Amino acid sequence: MMNWWIILSVWLLTLGFGVCREIECIPSERETLMKLKHHLTDPSNRISSWNNNNANCCHWRGVVCNNVTAHVLELHLNTSQPDINDYIYYDYMFDQEAYEKAYEAYLRSQIGGEINPCLADMKHLNYLDLSGNNFEGTPIPAFLWTMTSLTHLNLSDSGFEGKIPPQIGNLSNLMYLALTYAANGTIPPQIGNLSNLLYLNLRSYPYGSLFAENVDWLSSLSNLEYLDLGAANLSKSFHWLQTVRSLPSLKHLYLSDCILPLSHYTQPSALNFTSLLTLDMSSHFIYPVVSFVPKWVFGLTKLVSLQLRCNNIQGPIPEGIQNLSLLQNLGLFSNSFSSSIPNGLYSLRHLKFLNLQRNNLNGSISNALGNLTSLVRLDLSNNQLEGKLPTSLGNLCNLREIDSSYLTLNQQVNEILQILAPCISHGLTTLRLQSSQLSGNLIDEIGVFKNIVRLDFSNNSIGGSLPRLFGKVSPLRHLDLSRNHFTGNPFESLKSLSKLSYLEIRDNHFEGVVKEDDLSNLTSLKMFSSKGNNFTLKVGPNWHPSFQLAYLDMSSWQLGPNFPSWIQSQNKLHYLDMSNARILDTFPSWFWGTFSQAIYVNFSHNHIYSKLVTTLRNPLSTKIVDLSTNHLCGKLPYLSMNVEWLDISSNSFSGPMNDFLCNKQFKQFGLKLLNLASNNLSGKIPDCWIKWPNLMDVNLQSNNFVGNLPPSMGSLAMLQSCNIRNNSLSGIFPIFLKNYNQLISLDLGENNYSGKIPTWIGERLLNIKILRLRSNNFSGHIPNEICDMIFLQDLDLAQNSLSGNIPSCFNHISAMFQKNKSTDLFIHTDVQSYTGSSAISIFLGIKGSVLEYKSILGLVTNIDLSNNNLSGGIPREITYLDGLIYLNLSNNQLTGQIPPSVGNMRSLESMDISKNQLSGEIPPTIANLSFLNELDVSYNHLKGQIPTGTQIQSFEASYFVGNFLCGPPLTVNCSSNKQISGVKRIRTEDDGHEVNWFFVSMTLGFVVGFCVVVTPLFIYKSWRYVYFCFLDGMWYKMQSYW
Repeated sequence: MMNWWIILSVWLLTLGFGVCREIECIPSERETLMKLKHHLTDPSNRISSWNNNNANCCHWRGVVCNNVTAHVLELHLNTSQPDINDYIYYDYMFDQEAYEKAYEAYLRSQIGGEINPCLADMKHLNYLDLSGNNFEGTPIPAFLWTMTSLTHLNLSDSGFEGKIPPQIGNLSNLMYLALTYAANGTIPPQIGNLSNLLYLNLRSYPYGSLFAENVDWLSSLSNLEYLDLGAANLSKSFHWLQTVRSLPSLKHLYLSDCILPLSHYTQPSALNFTSLLTLDMSSHFIYPVVSFVPKWVFGLTKLVSLQLRCNNIQGPIPEGIQNLSLLQNLGLFSNSFSSSIPNGLYSLRHLKFLNLQRNNLNGSISNALGNLTSLVRLDLSNNQLEGKLPTSLGNLCNLREIDSSYLTLNQQVNEILQILAPCISHGLTTLRLQSSQLSGNLIDEIGVFKNIVRLDFSNNSIGGSLPRLFGKVSPLRHLDLSRNHFTGNPFESLKSLSKLSYLEIRDNHFEGVVKEDDLSNLTSLKMFSSKGNNFTLKVGPNWHPSFQLAYLDMSSWQLGPNFPSWIQSQNKLHYLDMSNARILDTFPSWFWGTFSQAIYVNFSHNHIYSKLVTTLRNPLSTKIVDLSTNHLCGKLPYLSMNVEWLDISSNSFSGPMNDFLCNKQFKQFGLKLLNLASNNLSGKIPDCWIKWPNLMDVNLQSNNFVGNLPPSMGSLAMLQSCNIRNNSLSGIFPIFLKNYNQLISLDLGENNYSGKIPTWIGERLLNIKILRLRSNNFSGHIPNEICDMIFLQDLDLAQNSLSGNIPSCFNHISAMFQKNKSTDLFIHTDVQSYTGSSAISIFLGIKGSVLEYKSILGLVTNIDLSNNNLSGGIPREITYLDGLIYLNLSNNQLTGQIPPSVGNMRSLESMDISKNQLSGEIPPTIANLSFLNELDVSYNHLKGQIPTGTQIQSFEASYFVGNFLCGPPLTVNCSSNKQISGVKRIRTEDDGHEVNWFFVSMTLGFVVGFCVVVTPLFIYKSWRYVYFCFLDGMWYKMQSYW
């Protein structure tokens, strides 16, 4: 026994000396690492310590040696990506500059190059992590599958691509294998040889880039605890569920974005899945993983986390959810559940995270919500739930985040604060109640929320001034009070919030003078939006704000008359809006250079004057520029390739477009929207459009352009909106327009175009919604091919010289039927700005007025063929358009009767068929048009009684004169035989015509008088001479007075 103690003591003593002395790495392994480094690229010198001057490789960065044998055991050469969530300070806003810097630093830190096969010589290496690097799509090195000593291998997101070879089965000691986004092709069954695996992550890119013929190989991995097959194509793995449930140690199963076989719909209702703690079957892409909640899920009694988000699952939330009594995290958001919240869900007392947002849940929120006392995060937003938040919500003392946005609460905001104040206020960090129909005023209880970081009450009806105690909420970083009815000066309460980084108070009734002291403590502010209020900024000329903004919207502030020079210090701005700010000044010389990297600059609706000073070397380079409605003048500015949106309409720019459009500095430009409307530009439009292939929206209206459109405009294949109205352009209908197959809106009105409207217009412009050719000299027939434009909402061919019949195929234009009508207020192009896509605006002549339509243009349907030479009858087919709102056929030569089916046009608000030759009676069905507020049938040959309707009798009588009509609103009584029209036409009961002796005597008198005066002038030459001399004398006398 004593001998054993001696041997043990000697061994411990030896071990002690081994620990105390510094270990030296094996020379051969040092040489191997040097060879490995030689083939790697290391732009940030992360492995600069790997050199011969530092002989002990055990001290090299990323190298871990055995403390006893000195063999290299581990290589940590991974590179960590920055998490974008760390840079987000609002749903769609994030610190772009900070994130870009972090991401650029990450890219510089990535190791690349080639993995030298000598790495396989390191026979003791058991840990290899190369994740997060960039090996530029090279296959996974084949020699790795010979390194049987490895227990940990991580190649995730490292730029490797290719198939997983069968030789992976050689790594029988592996316990951890991560090939996330590193492999494609078929999963080899030899992975089943890795019987020691605890962790397996084979997540791939979406849409089945990694395929499994079957997953029978999983049954050999009896120790597996973590399995991620995300986005894998398992459509042929019909027995995947039976295989996975046979894994006795499996705790975490991730199948998000997988393509599962249809057979999983008929799986058994219960499975012996006793070990599973986490199940994720979510979808992040188009295809759902499951279309309902499988019944076997409710048998997973140990489940702690269940994620089924974004699967478009319909129907009620299953009651079986109550069986998962240990559940702590439940994510059912972005589905189509359409029931009330089931009572069984309120029994899950261990639940910490409940996310039901973006469903169709209805009913009220039960008072049983108070049973969920473990809740930390609650999200019920974007549902159809209604009624007040229950008072039992105040019992959930562990709550840290609440989101009940986009519900119909109809509740006083002060009532909600009083519910939360006693128990929840001390720990709550996030409270979002956006668009929840809240009213009332904020009260001093807001001051007890000492740890609140994010507060969103936007888009409600909350009023009153902000309580003084708002300033006590010192941790507040994000505050959104926009689109409410708040009053007073908010900075009296908010000026002490030094941690506030996001402040949105736009579209309220705030007012007052804002001074330097009101803003001096807001040192963390990065995003500030306050338009739509009545503020005046009064700061000194040398003021330098204490904050550095990335987003600034001060539209509608009183900032002028001088240009706000203090924004020169805000050189990190990517969004700047000072529109309608009463600035009466010029742009300072430093402005465009300071904000050359900005994304959005808007100084529209001010009084800024002078020229835009740009040169070929210093062009305008801000991505989105809106300077419309100012007094800018001179030549058009030079642009860089970076500009995508330029709106300088309603200014005084003059001269030709040649220097602007034909700039030789760049071969191509990136501009997508060009609005030069309402300036003083002149001359011919240059033939340089081939340089602008990305244009989608061109507006040149209301200038002084002449000639025809140049042929190079045919290269604008992406064009969706073309507005060149109100110029002096001439020629025939431009042939190159047939290339515009994406065109949505075409406005050539108020020009001098002539010739026929081509028949190809309906064959090539199939996506068009607006066709406006009014006030030109087009002639010929209206081509029937126009009826092929099924998306057409506005057809305006008025004030031309068109002839022939109205096409009888208008009933083919499906967009003018009620069932197909658009519900979008705007008609958008695909041009995206910071504030959304660009909206089209056009001028419509409706109800006697020409008005610009934009904000409701998407709802308007209009046909205007007035002031032409059209003949024939009103086609019956046009009355089938029950979604048509405005119809104008006036001032033509139309004959026949008004179609009796006119009563089918249920949406009609205005109909003008005046000044034609229509006859017969007004159909009584016209009284069925309940939306009709203008009906003009004057100066036709209509007869009979005006139909009685709820509003027809309230129309002006002038809309019915010039006919043979009677009854209100005319004063003529239909029961009498007197004159019954504004012009004196007499009609007897048997429809015969009496002799009107007044007109006969007047006509005879005129003929006799004319003959008495004119006949002697023809007979006697001397009389003619005297007469014309008399006229000449009178003419000269009149000129002398002028």
